[in-house]
Amino acid sequence: MTKKELFCEKNGKLHVGHTILTGFAFLASSIAWAIYDPYITKILNRLLTESSWISGLSQSLNEAFPVLAEFAKTQGQDVNAAGGGITLVPLFIGIIMTFDNIFGVIFQPTFGKLSDRCRSKLGKRRPFIVFGAPISALLFAIIPWVALTNSLSATMIFIILFVFSMSLWRAPAVALMPALTPPALRSEGNAIINLMGGVGSVIGMVAGSLVSAIYLLINGVRATAENEQTTIFPYVFLVGGIVMVIGMLVILTTVKEPSSLIADGVNRMAEQDAKAARLAEKAAKKAEKEARKQQKLSKGEKKSLICMLGGLFFLFCGTNAITTFFALFASEVLGKSTSEATIMTTLFAVCSAIAAIPAGKMGKKLGRKKTILIGLIIFMAVFLMYVLTGSMALIWVALIFGGFANMLITVNTLPLVLDIGGIDKVGTFTGYYYTATFSAQIASPIIYGIVRMLTGTYLSLFIYSPIMFILSILFILFVKHGEAVPDEIVKKIAEEND
Repeated sequence: MTKKELFCEKNGKLHVGHTILTGFAFLASSIAWAIYDPYITKILNRLLTESSWISGLSQSLNEAFPVLAEFAKTQGQDVNAAGGGITLVPLFIGIIMTFDNIFGVIFQPTFGKLSDRCRSKLGKRRPFIVFGAPISALLFAIIPWVALTNSLSATMIFIILFVFSMSLWRAPAVALMPALTPPALRSEGNAIINLMGGVGSVIGMVAGSLVSAIYLLINGVRATAENEQTTIFPYVFLVGGIVMVIGMLVILTTVKEPSSLIADGVNRMAEQDAKAARLAEKAAKKAEKEARKQQKLSKGEKKSLICMLGGLFFLFCGTNAITTFFALFASEVLGKSTSEATIMTTLFAVCSAIAAIPAGKMGKKLGRKKTILIGLIIFMAVFLMYVLTGSMALIWVALIFGGFANMLITVNTLPLVLDIGGIDKVGTFTGYYYTATFSAQIASPIIYGIVRMLTGTYLSLFIYSPIMFILSILFILFVKHGEAVPDEIVKKIAEEND
């Protein structure tokens, strides 16, 4: 790819408008997950509660292990509500809600690699987005309608198909911006991509309120908790599906990804001599194979990649525990209601959004590794300060500075991983990145769940996460590659080539 083909660059600087356009792919993905998590859990809770199979399984477990009901009583649970024992509904909800992360670990690296090797007139990444997003949108919109048939098995089939279809195009969608952006500008570009993802999440969060307001306007009454799955849910999912398709259309019509058809291959098809064409193709494959050998990572680069992926794993173990269990911490330790806990987490999200652009600039000026380490140290420090003092004021400080630190880390980790691999392996290394992060998001709820059981309090959240951050720091300290090439060196190379 030549300098002229870098869609997100203009006169050596980041082309903000073009970068926003590439961010529509991430926006389309983000709105789906913003709706998926809160709404699918409610759908599953109803279907699993009504499932005779789950009820029978719960009853068998209670009969075999009556001590479980006694243990649940000591934890303050109302076992009478579950027929005199515990219910397996929450366990199965938790298992099903990990499917998206499990599918991400299994399939996203594969489709990332496939996008690296893709040859089409649309480029390497856009074919996956153009094909995958509409399928995902259709499956997404169908899920709540299928759930209304009260068929758990049919609903599960569509949920599985949906999370698989999302795996088809998420890695290529994330790889699109880095593939069209010079390495030195990727941290700034990733900041804009994260903002676009935030916009998608906000749209997903307000979709329910918007649909509810329209329902009230048309019917003159508010939807109730009893009828919201029939009156509100289908249209919320429809809104998400429509926005996903719009995002795909923006990518298709406005983002200019260079054609990845090999010119020599096109010319060979026009040759009249079939024998000469076969020989030319054989020589090209041999040359390509030799080129791939030369592109293999050095020993130092492999070490940096392994250490960075290890750092990402522990980093996301810490942050995932916060996002998953903070509401329970706020209820048990702080005595806050769910709405108050939501306000607190919203403050964290707002501070993260405000810090997105500065985080990209810091990554470019100070270096990505240093910026990530600064974010981790701030995160760890404010959490430990709260634990040591127990001051209510410091929990707000932790949320404000934690939100800022979170974006220092988030904006710079992906570009660092991608630059270890180089421009020809953007899709592959995007897959590696998500393998590490999704693995953490699968493991962390289980690991912290055990910690919570042993400590007996959600205050341990503010000890568990800093420990994960310390482990992340120890890994990242050994990363020696992945920094962007300074502008001065880029200009010097360009002048020498002129």
